[in-house]
Amino acid sequence: MTIEHASELEGLQRAGALVASILATMREAAVPGVRTRELDALGAGMMREAGARSAPQLTYGFPGATCISVDTVVAHGIPDDTLLREGDLVNIDVSAELEGYFADTGASFVVGAASPGQQRLLDATREARDAAIAQLRAGERINGIGRTIESVAARRGLRVIRNLGSHGVGRALHESPGNIPGHYDPRDARRLHEGMVITIEPFLATHSTRAEDAGDGWSLRCQRGFAAQFEHTVVVTAGAPIVVT
Repeated sequence: MTIEHASELEGLQRAGALVASILATMREAAVPGVRTRELDALGAGMMREAGARSAPQLTYGFPGATCISVDTVVAHGIPDDTLLREGDLVNIDVSAELEGYFADTGASFVVGAASPGQQRLLDATREARDAAIAQLRAGERINGIGRTIESVAARRGLRVIRNLGSHGVGRALHESPGNIPGHYDPRDARRLHEGMVITIEPFLATHSTRAEDAGDGWSLRCQRGFAAQFEHTVVVTAGAPIVVT
């Protein structure tokens, strides 16, 4: 999506505020003994109350209102009867359609206290997201996003999951400019433009460079180690980008 009118930005910001609120509420409720299905029901209820629809359900028929990934599952985890335990590494990804606008956000966290290794992974992934957002400017190459993410990962002694990345969003969950790699691709000549709406969502890992099918048709898992993701929906401008989530 390309923002052309103030009303479009306002609509996107309303959708962004909603998914950000749902993510924060689900994160607060993610305590030991809670089932991921219960967390998902909480998010689904907030969407219904706001008159919104789950974007993964609407777009792909996903078997949950939100994606909740635990431990070695890095993305697209199906909410089920899994009980959260102290020390679990969890990712919640919330995307929704509200009044024709789609916004997408996500965050990883540890239930209870994080180990030093878990905290290092979380801090680095959040840093990669924020650094990539900070360098967004209309006219710059899209591959600068992957360059920045990869640079943070290397400095922190971590790896980038290469088959997961950012994407266009706004009037659909996934749209132009398509997939935006989290690693540097020198062949990618695409450029950012004024009003472009994209996600920034690095996936950093301790050992893996790919996420593999977990066998349920949806979930993607690290074969070794763990991974984390942090995500915002962002509008590109000639100056500082606008974060709507």
